[in-house]
Amino acid sequence: MINRDELLQQVKYGLKRSPVTAILGPRQCGKTTLAREIGRQEKAAYFDLEDPNDQARLANPQLVLEAQRGVVILDEIQRRPELTMLLRVLADRRPLPCRFIVLGSASPDLMRQASDSLAGRIHFVDMGGFTLGEVGGGQGDRLWLRGGFPPSFLANNDEDSHQWRLSLVRTFLERDMPQLGVQIPAEMLRRFWTMLAHYHGQIWNGSEIGASLGVTHHTTRKYLDLLCGAYVVRQLQPWFENWGKRVVKSPKVYVRDSGLLHALLGIPDFPALQGHPKLGASWEGFVIEQILSWAGERNAYFWATHSRAELDLMVLAKGKRWGFEVKYQDAPTVTKSMRIAMQDLKLERLWVVYPGQTGYPMDDKIECVSLAQLSQIRKTLR
Repeated sequence: MINRDELLQQVKYGLKRSPVTAILGPRQCGKTTLAREIGRQEKAAYFDLEDPNDQARLANPQLVLEAQRGVVILDEIQRRPELTMLLRVLADRRPLPCRFIVLGSASPDLMRQASDSLAGRIHFVDMGGFTLGEVGGGQGDRLWLRGGFPPSFLANNDEDSHQWRLSLVRTFLERDMPQLGVQIPAEMLRRFWTMLAHYHGQIWNGSEIGASLGVTHHTTRKYLDLLCGAYVVRQLQPWFENWGKRVVKSPKVYVRDSGLLHALLGIPDFPALQGHPKLGASWEGFVIEQILSWAGERNAYFWATHSRAELDLMVLAKGKRWGFEVKYQDAPTVTKSMRIAMQDLKLERLWVVYPGQTGYPMDDKIECVSLAQLSQIRKTLR
């Protein structure tokens, strides 16, 4: 059993702070398991909105939910979007007889609706698959290859893990998206997602991707927003200031889970990964996701100029700017681009994350670190 105590504490904090706590993340990332553990501890009422029996229990939701006391869990809230308006009414009762935990995935429209209707009443907890901090530093390669979805990471072998991820992709495209009202043919969305996997870690170019698919850049933008809203693709936003240098102002795109990336690219095992042209980009995305799991996406950017100076990730913390470069190399050295980033961005420190086991100083305020050392960096930025 993988300990997810930090997420558990975040949800408990939300319960104390707000009438409604929303746990958001992709399907199969462990939201239900986490909620059931909280439900066990809090003796909560649990409603699975994909279960016909629970749907029947909520035929008159106001009557049923008004009578609840303590903690109430509503799983797969996107199946009943009208409940968000009812939750606002229930959250405004005084004294407050119960608090709600809602679990949602793959529904950006619902989340916007929830944010608007429950403003000031809802606490959000973002959840993904297992992180390095949860599985332990010695499991880094396994986590990178298989990704963090629990059934994939915990599979008996790499082949079982790979097949599970292929099945997840198929189910997501053929069942989950249509159930949410997405009218795009599954095969078209699969082609787009696969193409994004080949663009993983690159600057978004909707026109170029659209030309390959035979659709407009407006259509590719719609597809991108759908996959980002379903928590399977990430847009890392650029950092730019009002100064002389011409900088990139379009986002970078990543498949969020490295295991899903490898499934889309047809990479079943570590030898195949080592020989694949997207090896470096895969490592970059994996490391960035590990950092964002604790730094948060709202304080994270990449930076690039049109003269090819760039920084993979900049995190704002403690009123300062901290830089990360990700290199799949045996012994990275300081580059001109790193020095420009240090100077132009006024970085407090720059860490270069590589696949080796031992860190070493590279220059003043520039240090090469291993994956396992990220836990120490996290403490520095707290």
